[in-house]
Amino acid sequence: MVSGGTGPGRAPGGAGKEPPRPGSVRPTSRRLLIAIAVLGVAIGVTLVKAIQSSGGVVPTVSWLTLVAWTFLATLLFGAARNTHQRIQVRRELVEPYRAVFLLMIGKASAFVGALCTGVYAGFALSFLNAVSSSGPRTRVITAGIAAVISVLVVTAGLLLERACRIPDDPEDTP
Repeated sequence: MVSGGTGPGRAPGGAGKEPPRPGSVRPTSRRLLIAIAVLGVAIGVTLVKAIQSSGGVVPTVSWLTLVAWTFLATLLFGAARNTHQRIQVRRELVEPYRAVFLLMIGKASAFVGALCTGVYAGFALSFLNAVSSSGPRTRVITAGIAAVISVLVVTAGLLLERACRIPDDPEDTP
């Protein structure tokens, strides 16, 4: 499902590697995920400033949100492990539609998790200067925890994407 190449004519590690086959999907770029997270930080900080400047009260990240993100990360890690066992270890054939579905879930989770990591980090950074009082401290703690859990969602999404790779030589069965 996922090709390991970095682009046509640019093989990693020198010559000898061929470019990805047509119809293959490239692995998600770590640089792109970092850029999305940085964009998320800007969105988070801007959102807090816009709400405060209009006289509104910035919402806090609820504990239920943290539970939901943790549940999502757990499901993604489970799917990544199961998919890795089926495709990489036992070399089972997986229905193409299921493999594509899992691959897209992994990619989407990595992108959304990166954006949310940035937004939550932006929220936390916005209240760091007032952390001595109770309200901002709670906002920093919950937003910080949400950012960490969002990183786990990114990690699980990337692992699921990696698990969908077709083994190099599918004819070699252990």
